[in-house]
Parts: sequence; structure tokens; C-alpha cells
Amino acid sequence: MNDVVFLFDVDNTLLDNDHVQGDLSEHLSTNYGQAARDRYFALFEGLRGRLGYADYLGALQLYRLEDLHNPKILRIANWLADYPFADRLYPRALDVVSHVSAWGPCVILSDGDAAFQPRKVERSGLWRAFADNVLIYVHKEQALDDVERLYPARHYVMIDDKLRILEALKTQWGDRVTTVFPRQGHYAIDPEELRKRRPADIAIDAVGDLLSFDRQRFIN
Repeated sequence: MNDVVFLFDVDNTLLDNDHVQGDLSEHLSTNYGQAARDRYFALFEGLRGRLGYADYLGALQLYRLEDLHNPKILRIANWLADYPFADRLYPRALDVVSHVSAWGPCVILSDGDAAFQPRKVERSGLWRAFADNVLIYVHKEQALDDVERLYPARHYVMIDDKLRILEALKTQWGDRVTTVFPRQGHYAIDPEELRKRRPADIAIDAVGDLLSFDRQRFIN
């Protein structure tokens, strides 16, 4: 039983996923045209609405079925797989992981598919930084029993850019969890989300701000 376990989201928490999507949009527009870009992202958003998580390769499969006789689109998957995710980590993100690991295990707790999300975590260097402590679920807020089984702790700290997730964890774990909200990415500045969701225990402007925290800030 650990005293405290630190749980980190990936997209727009440790890694600037909005920037990744912007690069993908530019790549599609430049190499395949604006119509192809718009159709891909329409399929992407529709799939996310049905699945509850981002499925880049799943959207690409759907797009391929619509344009089956265009061999050029097969290269989109290579671009995604080889993307330099390490260049999109937020400033000092890895330093933060090292900083808080002095007080307890650090674990990635992410949503995503079973192919591209692990690739993103590996290519960004996060898998190594977290010493193989990586959990990826379809809906992580529904897998807290699994988190407790794999990483038992008296207290948890969850760092996530989505207030919806932080609210769900607070509802289930109560005072056993400290929720930390880095105001990064489009979800974190969505006025509707900010209005309807419960505030986090701690709000910061950037994940790098955690370097100024000591252990007591998280468990008091």
C-alpha cells in the first residue's frame, strides 16, 4: 500500500495534443486537399462521439473505405505512426514527473484506443519516463477499481485537463483523491465545461507549475 500515487493524463496534460491535431490538419490539407481534411475530421469527430475517445486510425479506416481506390491515403498512417511526439511535450513535463516521483509512484492514466495511444505514449518518451507504469482505458473513470488493484494507495493525485474526468474521480474517491487541473488545451478553456463542472482542488496554468509544489500541497 503506497501513501500516495500520482496519476497523469496524457493529451493536453503532458503532451500538447492540440498542436498534434493542428499538424495533422495541415498535413492533410497540404497533401490531400481541404475536402479530404474536412471529411477525415468529420469522421473523426463522429467516431469520438460514438466511442467516447479519439480514434485517429479508426477514422482513417473509415475514410479509406470512402476513397478505396486512392493509394495515396495509405501514407497517412505512416505519418501518424512516425510523428515526433517527443517534440510536443509541454515544457518541463518530464521534470514534473521526476519531481513528484520522489513522493510516490507515477502512473499514466489515459483514455484511448489500443494501437495509436500506446504508440503516442511510447514515441513521446513517456512510457520510459513512467517506468512502464501505463494504463490506457476506453473510459478511465470507469476503471478505478482496476487502478486501485494495480496501484493501491491511501491517497491519489489526478492531474488532468478535463474537469469532467476530475469531477468523476472526486465523486467516486472523495477525499482520497486530490484533483489537479492544468488549464491547457481546448477542453480546459471551454466556457460551458467550466460553468457546469465542479472546480478541481488545485488549478494551475501549466503542468510545469507543479515543480514549485511540495508533497503537502497534494495531501492536505
